Amino acid sequence: MKINVTPVRDDVWLVAVEGPPKTEHRVRVTPADLQRLGYAPNETSQLLEASFRFLLEREPNTSIMRDFDLPVISRYFPEYENEIRKSRS
Repeated sequence: MKINVTPVRDDVWLVAVEGPPKTEHRVRVTPADLQRLGYAPNETSQLLEASFRFLLEREPNTSIMRDFDLPVISRYFPEYENEIRKSRS
């Protein structure tokens, strides 16, 4: 599935997953999230794309929340942060 990431404002991003069906998700990513996961401030879109690929390996796009803060992923998938950090190396 194709993933499009677009900034909305400050720490809020729109992530569109080209389905079928197409879904849109508003995700908040803070500078602390970026730092904790090993991403530079200008790499938010890359982090979101990697995060959605991680999610799509585990659930359909229609099951992904429509509006959430990035750290919420770890509540449902405790391995998330380690996997995202590993994917950087």
